[in-house]
Amino acid sequence: MAQQLSPVSGGHQDSAASARPVQQQPLPARPASAAEPLAEPKRPWYAFATPTIGRAVRHASRLLHHGGSALPGKVVERIDPGFLARTLGSLPYGVVLVSGTNGKTTTTRMVASMLSDMGLRVFTNPTGSNFTRGVVSSLLTQVSAFGHLHADIAVLELDEAYAVHFVRQVRPRYALLLNVMRDQLDRFGEIDNTARLLAHVARATTGTVVLNREDPRIARLADEVQPGVQVRYFGLSQALRSYFPSDDDMHNTDMQAAGTRSTTGVVYDPDCLDADTTLTHVGDHEATYRIDGHDIATSVKLEGVYNLFNAAAAAAVVRAVTADTPQGVASDDRLIASLSRVTPAFGRGETISVGGTPVELLLVKNPMGFRLSLASFPPAGHDTMIIINDEYADGRDMSWLWDVDFTGLRGTGVAAVSGTRAWDMALRLEYDQVPVNHVDTDLEQAVADFVAADPDTPKRIYCTYTAMLRARAKLSHITDVADAGVGR
Repeated sequence: MAQQLSPVSGGHQDSAASARPVQQQPLPARPASAAEPLAEPKRPWYAFATPTIGRAVRHASRLLHHGGSALPGKVVERIDPGFLARTLGSLPYGVVLVSGTNGKTTTTRMVASMLSDMGLRVFTNPTGSNFTRGVVSSLLTQVSAFGHLHADIAVLELDEAYAVHFVRQVRPRYALLLNVMRDQLDRFGEIDNTARLLAHVARATTGTVVLNREDPRIARLADEVQPGVQVRYFGLSQALRSYFPSDDDMHNTDMQAAGTRSTTGVVYDPDCLDADTTLTHVGDHEATYRIDGHDIATSVKLEGVYNLFNAAAAAAVVRAVTADTPQGVASDDRLIASLSRVTPAFGRGETISVGGTPVELLLVKNPMGFRLSLASFPPAGHDTMIIINDEYADGRDMSWLWDVDFTGLRGTGVAAVSGTRAWDMALRLEYDQVPVNHVDTDLEQAVADFVAADPDTPKRIYCTYTAMLRARAKLSHITDVADAGVGR
């Protein structure tokens, strides 16, 4: 079999290189105009027809099975560049912008759901289409024929790079910045560059910036906010930090356990920052959060320990938003009760029933995310499939697979591997001595075969972004799958 495999030989080289201490570069200087209001977007004479044109493009795209997610937004951006800013500029409580490497989609879903429970009318982009054109496409499904958005606040997930384009058009009132990890190296480069992208968001935010105190590159963005803008943090108790390694923890083994030295060589201590919301305990679909010095335990419907940490981030930003409403900050009990009702976002721990058998879709796109997924879901009693694509939305560079520990799958093996990089994934598993039953680059056929085999055994599919979309679309031809607005 080894002769047929295509090794990602650069993987080990890249991994070894990244093990060297990270030389943090200074963030770019704050532009003098960062606090100045944005110019009012021009309104073309035909702006009244923009929603109708966009909807027509969306309808045609879906009929032709082109997905329907981003194309309408691309057309509208071309014909009416001010549509996004005009529409969102009318919202009473502005925009919550959520960005970072891991957890954007689920955290956005949590924030939107919780704010809705607090009585606010919320617009969001629920499918994870997190480019500006994806936001525009989502707007087209919600605005009236004359372009009015019936909402109080927008909660938007933005890709790290496209967040920079977004804040040039719309200044968010709130920003939630989650983390930076090595992800899509072909697009972003190394993680210090990703931090620089998020610095633009911190500078552009006008009300409150919520930061992850456990990630030093995120925490130091507090220095980038404008005077008068509030900074809040979310965090972990000391006992839980080993569950959530930073990128430095995984690659800079010569550093101390926290893995976080500043450019002066001083070890970063997250406990020096007071967190608004802290995750203090994790269990099986349960968690405990410390808010204002009080510990509150709750059951949760979310899957995976990483989403319990994302929930702390969501709670912190919801507290910031509700503090600005006439009703005042939401009570802790009400906040946690709302959190307990949030369900997984599409493709992120989403469970689809196929003939009564649960099939779980788990998005993976970088070393930490994959590691935490594998740690969160013991393989015993399940059939496992891994689908790795290398399309633009996945990132072309798959060398990060060599930084994931797959040894936990040795006992059960992997039933199937597919995707454009199926043979690379199979080789990676072979190096960790994980048995692989079947390798098939025909993704749709592989998914059909996987869910049909051993019909009484629950199944899990770990997949990159475009692989998840295609797997979900294939499952929609086999069983009932909720329409997430991305076509079938």
